[in-house]
Amino acid sequence: MGSALKRVLLTDTIAPAGEDALRREVEVVKAPDSDVATLRKWAHDVDGVLTRSKLPDDLFEAAPRVRGVVVHGTGTDLVPVAAATARGVMVANLPGVNAQSAAEYCAMAMLMLSRKIVSITSTLRSRTWDEARVLGGGARELAGMTLGIVGVGEIGGRLAKIARNGFGMKVLGHQRRLDRLPAEASPSPLRELIQSSDFVVLACPLTPQTRYLMNRETLALMKPAAWLINVGRGPVVQEEALIEALKGKRIAGAMLDVYEHYRLEPGHPLFSLDNVILTPHLAAVTQESRARAGVAAADEMLRILRGDRPRNLVNPEVLNENR
Repeated sequence: MGSALKRVLLTDTIAPAGEDALRREVEVVKAPDSDVATLRKWAHDVDGVLTRSKLPDDLFEAAPRVRGVVVHGTGTDLVPVAAATARGVMVANLPGVNAQSAAEYCAMAMLMLSRKIVSITSTLRSRTWDEARVLGGGARELAGMTLGIVGVGEIGGRLAKIARNGFGMKVLGHQRRLDRLPAEASPSPLRELIQSSDFVVLACPLTPQTRYLMNRETLALMKPAAWLINVGRGPVVQEEALIEALKGKRIAGAMLDVYEHYRLEPGHPLFSLDNVILTPHLAAVTQESRARAGVAAADEMLRILRGDRPRNLVNPEVLNENR
């Protein structure tokens, strides 16, 4: 890697094993928070950025030394990839490394929503035992219900197995190539999947085709007793339309881990709704997934800084640009 010690910015903490692997070959600096202004400042004099947070679109203007970015997961929409390519910056991600944890999150979401866990727990704490027990009368079994998965990749495929083989659910799947679905998911056109499903799980990447995939029209196709779960990317859902549907009780509820804008600011309308469960982009975060991802991300970063091609290069055209 040359005589000068390279510097790598961590926008978020990673597993100790991954950080140790980096420190053996580079200097590690840690951003105190993931605010865009903070990231611009701290990336100014580093050679690589390892991120689990949204990077500012103008990062590479503020950080001319950066030669590589590694996403601590799969979400390449966290990185301004076109700008990286234009600057000759390699971008790598870790497809599948967090899939088991994210699939388990979706299973948890279905159980929490169908068993009304949040409202029952809240009522038990704030009101009476009997009032909390009454809410349990509306709980549902997952067995026999229909799960519709939009984007049956690593996460969706594992969830399909859990739902079909573990819970005895009917599983529908939709993606660009319906002929590549796992055996546990029956292929379905999108409209039919939305209309038929008791749970609609979004596990698809953000593309021009999937942006606002769930909008006023498609949300209106959902059963009034159905739930929406999003562990894919926030802008797959038109948030304003979802808030209207939740406020109007036109769907039963939702559990969201990602949002149209990366952070939920204080006072966001979603906070006032009693039929939505919100988590701060941690569906794929467990001790086990962080351990795997930390080591894999460190390995990818070191490969880039040595001048080697990373195993999962997102923008291979950057190699042609550098020739």
